[in-house]
Order: sequence, then C-alpha cells, then structure tokens
Amino acid sequence: MNVHAVLGEGALWDARAGALLWVDILGQRVGRLNPATRTSECWTLDSLVGAVVPAESGGLLLALGGGVAMLDTASGRTGDVACPEGHDPETTRFNDGKCDPAGRFVAGTVSLAGQAGMGSLYVFEHSREGLFARSRRLLSNVSISNGLAWSADHSRMYYIDTPTRAVSVFDYDLGNGVMGNRRVAVEIPERMGLPDGMTIDAEGMLWVALWGGGAVTRWNPRTGKLLCHYALPVTHATSCAFGGPGLRTLFVTTARASLRADELARQPLAGAIFAIKADVPGVAAFYFKNGTM
Repeated sequence: MNVHAVLGEGALWDARAGALLWVDILGQRVGRLNPATRTSECWTLDSLVGAVVPAESGGLLLALGGGVAMLDTASGRTGDVACPEGHDPETTRFNDGKCDPAGRFVAGTVSLAGQAGMGSLYVFEHSREGLFARSRRLLSNVSISNGLAWSADHSRMYYIDTPTRAVSVFDYDLGNGVMGNRRVAVEIPERMGLPDGMTIDAEGMLWVALWGGGAVTRWNPRTGKLLCHYALPVTHATSCAFGGPGLRTLFVTTARASLRADELARQPLAGAIFAIKADVPGVAAFYFKNGTM
C-alpha cells in the first residue's frame, strides 16, 4: 500500500487491533493499516516520531524527538513527554524502538546533525509510583540506533547501530533489563547496503531491511550466513515486521528521503509499505506493560 511516507519506519504488528503500526519520521505521522480491509488511519504530530508500540492498557507509546509519550488515538493528542537523563533534544532525536518480552520500551537515539557516536540506547519502564515512566541508559556512543529483536528464550538481544554494518548480539537479563557481553552475530557486506530495521521469525532467524540496498534479507544469527534476499522496487527499505493471519506476512516500510527527482521518477513506490508472503511465521510483538519494575 502506498502511504507516501517520506521516511517510513517502525513497522510493528498490533495483534489486538489486527493492524500494522508504522511511522513517517520526517512526515511526523503515525499510521495504522488494516490489511484485511485495506483501510488506514493516520495521526499527524508536532514532533519527529521514530517508533510506535501498543500499550497494554490501551493507546500507543511513541518515541518522539524529545523522549517518549502516549498517544490517545481517539483524540489524536499526545501526553507529557518523558525525557531520559542525558538526552538532549536539541542535538539528538529518538529513532527505532521496541518492547522487550517483559514489557519495557527500549529505544535509541541518533544525532540530528549526523555526528557519529552521539546517540544512546535507553530503556523505559512504567513506574508503580504513579509516574509515567522511569528510564536509564543501556548503551552509549551509538551513531544510528536501529533494529531490535529478542531470542525465543529471551536470553539474547539483537541490535543494529547502522554504520557498524553489523547485527550485534548481547546476553540479556530479562528480570532486570540488563544487557552485556556484546559480540557480532551478522556482518552486512558494504555492497548490500546499510542495515536498518529488523525482526525475528519463529525459527530464530533475523530479517534485516537494507537502506540503500533495496531489499529485505534473512540471516542466521548463529552462523552469520545470508539465507534469503528479497529485492524491492525501491532503494531504501527501512523496517520490517511479521503480521496478518498466522504472522505469515512480512510487511516492509520504505522511504523517499534522500532520493533525487530522477530516482523518484523511476521509483514511484518509494515510501510505500510492501507485503511479502513468508514460508516461516514471525513472532508476536510485545506490548508496553504496567509495573515492569
């Protein structure tokens, strides 16, 4: 479906709504697409928006330029923004984010000026004391924080900092939301483009969207081997998520940003959302939960 996104991102399947959530970072929009009815809703914000996840209690949690906030889908209004300590919205903005299996929201930042190492990865937790969320830094010296996924046993977290051209894997302590022992699971060859958003399937294989590579790819994180390569008719694939009946459709967001006029003329579907029928089902997305302290 062509949603005409400038910088489509943040694909995530909301099983409760039977719909695909997505964002247009530069267009400052949050979208919800129902593929069964081919209908969509869209909310325009007054901030850049890097990611969206459903909240267990209702509504949508957003990663905005300055921090995280809840979106009331009925009114289209956002609540108070929770800005983590150390985040400067004048120099960095939030980018990709997902919930871990315990319902914490993990989201990272990127420099607004494109400076390397200026970003961080944060985790947000609901507070039982009545505050919206508390936060802490998980990782520093990040350049472009992107894809996230967790293994089926929740003991490993996969993470993409795009300029590294790699998928990193960390040991993950789900009980405390702590990660460590970073190493490389997958290396993306330069000729293939840059790794952007990511998801995981029921066999534990990683699907990575390739910015500048015009494709979404499937990798074995245990061996680092490329398993499948699905070419798209656009240059910039940005994120991917399994959804639909049985989680057997892979939805891929794309972007028009940074393309020249002649490139856009050759790529009329740049900024659209693509759907690929997959042989292997995906894994359900996690919701932001109350009381994950």
